[in-house]
Amino acid sequence: MTVGTPINSQNDVAKLVANTQALTGQGAKVIVMAPQDTGAIASTLQTLEGKNIPVVTVDTRPDKGKVYMVVRADNKAYGTKACEFLGEKLGGKGKVVQLMGALSSINGRDRAEAFRGCMKDKFPGITVFEEPTEWEGTKAASMLQTRLEQHPDIKGVYMHAGGVHLAPTLQVLKAKGLISPPEDPKHVFVVSNDGIPQEFEAIRKGEIDATVSQPADLYAKYALFYAKAAAEGKTFQPGPTDHDSTIIQLPNGLEDQLPAPLVTKENVDDQALWGNQVK
Repeated sequence: MTVGTPINSQNDVAKLVANTQALTGQGAKVIVMAPQDTGAIASTLQTLEGKNIPVVTVDTRPDKGKVYMVVRADNKAYGTKACEFLGEKLGGKGKVVQLMGALSSINGRDRAEAFRGCMKDKFPGITVFEEPTEWEGTKAASMLQTRLEQHPDIKGVYMHAGGVHLAPTLQVLKAKGLISPPEDPKHVFVVSNDGIPQEFEAIRKGEIDATVSQPADLYAKYALFYAKAAAEGKTFQPGPTDHDSTIIQLPNGLEDQLPAPLVTKENVDDQALWGNQVK
């Protein structure tokens, strides 16, 4: 199987559609994509199905439209792990901010709904302020700043994406003098999602407390694994895999849910984490 040169659609669904059309025109037998607007891609998936071109999606799951395999982690588990971490650190009471991604994305919705549901069920004494940042750092900074001015007793922050939320969150917390050791009463507990080197460095410095490591290296590995399998006409069934994940049945295909560990000061130097392997 020949792998074509990757094309960057810059999170723009119109560019993604155009790039997909170009690739099919060049004779692509399988398409690997990562659509961020998981509703708007449905008609393109329908077109590809009509041409018998299997689709593997990475990181995101289309709301509709047939997929051969979705390769992503369980994003609901991200929200639940973040909730349990903050809930326990705050002793089940207080106020937290959830800096949400775009709710047009299945990842943003899954993380938000799981965090909200877990807090309601397990930690009803915690008040959650929800901020829809659309994956934008400037919005995150502005929304967090406003919440902290209204509620200076906020003690927890859940960031849906360290890549866009980490720097602005730390900027706001530093400006307000809220970066302090966990035992300090002023400490604001921060948990993130991504597992990038910058988050690991922030954990080591004590600037944030935890992140859920999104398995980016495995996303690439298994996206190509399933693309090759699709080209060869192989099929898969729901259930455990040989790579510590579980395939689940979707209304529109299958999803391989890869493991995503919680990273804290205790395991941040683990060399098995992809964020520690990036040069």
